[in-house]
Amino acid sequence: MAQHGLPALFTLFLWWFSTGLILYLDGLRRETFRWTMLGASTLLLGGLTGLHALAWDTGVAAAWLGFVCGVLCWAWIEVAFLTGMVTGPRRSACPAGARGWVRFRAALAAILWHELAILALAALIVALTWGAPNRIGTWTFLAFWAMRQSAKLNLYLGVRNLAEEFLPDHLRHLESFFARRRMNLLFPVSVVAGVTACALLSLAALDPGATPHQAVGFTLLATLVALGLLEHVFMVMPIPADILWRWGLASRAPAARPARPATSWGAPS
Repeated sequence: MAQHGLPALFTLFLWWFSTGLILYLDGLRRETFRWTMLGASTLLLGGLTGLHALAWDTGVAAAWLGFVCGVLCWAWIEVAFLTGMVTGPRRSACPAGARGWVRFRAALAAILWHELAILALAALIVALTWGAPNRIGTWTFLAFWAMRQSAKLNLYLGVRNLAEEFLPDHLRHLESFFARRRMNLLFPVSVVAGVTACALLSLAALDPGATPHQAVGFTLLATLVALGLLEHVFMVMPIPADILWRWGLASRAPAARPARPATSWGAPS
């Protein structure tokens, strides 16, 4: 229980609470964002310092703390994006009727600085833990990255549930890059890849020869990937995606959201 049950429950709680907290902070008045970013940047510095300090520690506590440090680093990415501090050079909606390469370039321009920030931070984390035995935090950050990239691409290609309610008002233009479809060709690939990763991590965690550090670390990672799969399932289910985080969305002023105009690439099918 201590090596598997507790890490799984901890990951579930941290995923749920941290997501809700970020949504709550990003729903506050924009003049609060500088303080939110200051706090997130302080936690990022702590996370990076912790990853480096724990890199050669293979104790059980180092697995827990390394995971938390990886989450703190990814939290900065989410906060920087949702506050609008780090998004992209394009701050307007997708051109009407845009298709193919034109639409892709516009979508990439809307999140370019965000993607480059992830690349830079991932490179720094890998460098800080290069060759070290404890890379639970590194794999945590990379798992978040893989799951979020998959989610972005599926939203771009088209899914049933777009979860637009998670976007704050200052990022509403990003809705124009989403497509509403029942399914896209990437979605089954994303699910199969996620299930495979989750299964492999679970087998590693349950391996009789695994050390306590490995058992805890791989359980944390397996649970995180499973929750990423759950987020993907929400994309194709006819249920509101915000059902788990309505408390986090409570900071946003109630307002009727205008319907997004249907387009040929984003129309329901």
